[in-house]
Amino acid sequence: MEKEYKKVRQELAYKGHIIDVYKDIVELPNGKQVEWDLVKHKGASAVVAVDQDGKIIMVRQYRNSLERMSLEIPAGGINEGEEPKMSALRELEEEAGQKAGKIEHLVDAITAIGFCNEVVYIYLATELVETEQHLDEDEFVQIERYSVEELMDMIIEGKIKDAKTIAGVLTYKAKYIDKK
Repeated sequence: MEKEYKKVRQELAYKGHIIDVYKDIVELPNGKQVEWDLVKHKGASAVVAVDQDGKIIMVRQYRNSLERMSLEIPAGGINEGEEPKMSALRELEEEAGQKAGKIEHLVDAITAIGFCNEVVYIYLATELVETEQHLDEDEFVQIERYSVEELMDMIIEGKIKDAKTIAGVLTYKAKYIDKK
């Protein structure tokens, strides 16, 4: 029988507002022990929001990790006790000022599988009704609308690099556009 990986111990190295960073000691199948970093995240929800004209509502916002603006589908962290679907609906209204008449699950994405357990639950929102943005005090978000073809071009050209956005747009295109 083949040996397996075994976590020997886990030590909290840093506790943050959004993430916790751990040092894991893992025993490999050959018996050797190694130290691996692990980032634990509470999870997030994201939304491919398609308006009545077939345009996808995107948000442009500053991302500190890139030190620049990024074009993405609306998304945000799941609050404690909140279901991913409800988080998606909340984030859609907070960031994009839209309520969805219809929402359905599209796909889940693990954003950085090599060192982080974050899962982003991605939904499709349609039958949109415009409301108002409810941004956090540290959020400055511009709303933009694009066709699937425009977003595909931006993905292929490397202008959109955000994993959840790429996963959401590609899945939407495969399930709803290419199937027509």
